[in-house]
Amino acid sequence: MYLGCAGVLLAGCASMPDGGDLRGVESTPRQDPQVRVFALPPRENASPAEIVQGFLEALTSDDPQYETARKYLTGKASHQWRPERSITVLDDGPNPVAEHTGNRESGDDYAFDLAGRRVARVDGQHVYSSDAGSYAKTIHLVQDKGSKQWRIDALPQGVVIGASDFQRNYESVNKYYFASNGPTTAAGRLSTVADPVYVRKQVDPVTQVIQALLKGPTRWLAPVARSGFPSGVALRRGAGALTPNDQNRLTVPLNKAADRVGSGQCARMAAQLLFTLQDLTPTGVTSVELQKSDGTQLCALDEDHAQDIASHGTAKRPEYEYFIDDKHRLVRMTAGGTDAEQVPGALGEGTAPLRAAAVSRDERTAAGVSADGRSLYVGSLVPDAPLGSAVLRSQGASPDDRLTTPSWDSRGDLWVADRNPQDPRLLLFEKGAGEPVEVATPGLDGRIDAVRVAGDGVRVALIVEKGGKTSLQIGRIEREKSAGDGNGNGTGNDGGGAGGADSGGARARTVVSILELRSLMPQFEAVTAMSWAGDSRLVVVGRESGGVQQIRYVQVDGSTPAGSAPASLTGVKQIAASEDERLPLVAFSEDGIVRLSSGAQWQKVIKDGTAPVYPG
Repeated sequence: MYLGCAGVLLAGCASMPDGGDLRGVESTPRQDPQVRVFALPPRENASPAEIVQGFLEALTSDDPQYETARKYLTGKASHQWRPERSITVLDDGPNPVAEHTGNRESGDDYAFDLAGRRVARVDGQHVYSSDAGSYAKTIHLVQDKGSKQWRIDALPQGVVIGASDFQRNYESVNKYYFASNGPTTAAGRLSTVADPVYVRKQVDPVTQVIQALLKGPTRWLAPVARSGFPSGVALRRGAGALTPNDQNRLTVPLNKAADRVGSGQCARMAAQLLFTLQDLTPTGVTSVELQKSDGTQLCALDEDHAQDIASHGTAKRPEYEYFIDDKHRLVRMTAGGTDAEQVPGALGEGTAPLRAAAVSRDERTAAGVSADGRSLYVGSLVPDAPLGSAVLRSQGASPDDRLTTPSWDSRGDLWVADRNPQDPRLLLFEKGAGEPVEVATPGLDGRIDAVRVAGDGVRVALIVEKGGKTSLQIGRIEREKSAGDGNGNGTGNDGGGAGGADSGGARARTVVSILELRSLMPQFEAVTAMSWAGDSRLVVVGRESGGVQQIRYVQVDGSTPAGSAPASLTGVKQIAASEDERLPLVAFSEDGIVRLSSGAQWQKVIKDGTAPVYPG
């Protein structure tokens, strides 16, 4: 038997036959999270087939440093093998095919071709990315002349594993950083941004995540996120495994690079740790203590004070859900309620009939798109607030070629796309007013059909149409100020707009760009609706080629989050979710406005209504 089981007795642990043909490594069934699976070393006089099989199974175990897997390698191969370099995920376990390559009389040389269908890859920064394609690598074995034992002497770098074993062994965790150009609240709180990574579930995940956090944001996010930890800060050598105590307090010993950190910066560092670790342990981490290299306290922070430092994504629950009623007015109902009321102000009075709307995150302002899709209005949500002229008009010939549903970011800026085929544009109104900034979208291949900005203000999700197909894409928002020329003309790149005047009389403009767009859910050929549903998760409505409509969750890295997908629903046209994952999904379907709470089925709320939204 090549995998040992600890924690409880398991039926059906992977076993190794003593003879017969070599077969593909079948992915291990999902196990109870308390079950630990450990590899067994090679038996005496194991055949080449058994060595390969045992090694591949050892890669699926909870062996912390792959010590047992290395026993299947020669000394030189073990020294050169870097399992931490990458993880290749195959749809099924790798399929080894034997090919005898040595002297057929002595039989001292074998090779096995590993084949499979690649579905994803996790790189050295623990970042997941979809990576469909064929996989073909070779494992080579030799027989030791003295001991006559077979061992692997050449193999691909990293780890190769089946999809179900990957789901059993690894979990996605959000590291948290601060948005480089993100908003700062009136109270001086920073904005956090989630940076998901995959770590091994049963192999000291707390220490793994802290080490990943200290190394800084992953490459894609790094241009728009910053860490409170100074460069060079790491765990103190010999720190060992880190676990919270009985009071859910975690002590984190740091190296000398942290010794001179001031109290304010240390508090920000501690806040990052708390946000990152909040859901990682069964009971959470409620406070952290950071230590200097000599073991003395650098600072300590609890979860309540962490909220004073940074505005975390789920810190504020929306007060209302919003939608457009049968009179084309913006209405609202308390989150989870069933009675709708007009919003205060002109947008709730029907002064301008609407087909879509967006409400600012502080729920004080709203933007509405006219029933014909041509005009965009912005109004205050206070009684008797008047409605001014449209801030934007589309010249698209038909309603489907005009304005999308708008979206507010956490800075208070308003985003909307004009789908006019003659002049497709993504636009931003700073603080919801003034002249629009045209957002640069290098790398965009198609027309934007929907736009949703994340609560962190540095990521945006887009539905992009090209050739009759629609896809879900996510991009990074970068902002900069460029100097003017004294005549109100900026000198930066394309995509600028109006900004404030500087002391020299020249007007600066904001240059906003969406960079490094990447596709999510490439298996969908038609994405019809989407919404942010957490700090690093979206809910998506779409269908695969030849398939039926589905509602699915997807992580921003393209992976499927743990847990079940939302219950099926017929004829979904629009969907809304809150970044506070405790709140229900709301959708517009053929049954009207419907709601899905956790652990329940879809429930009808109001028959006559469309375009549901949460603030944002």
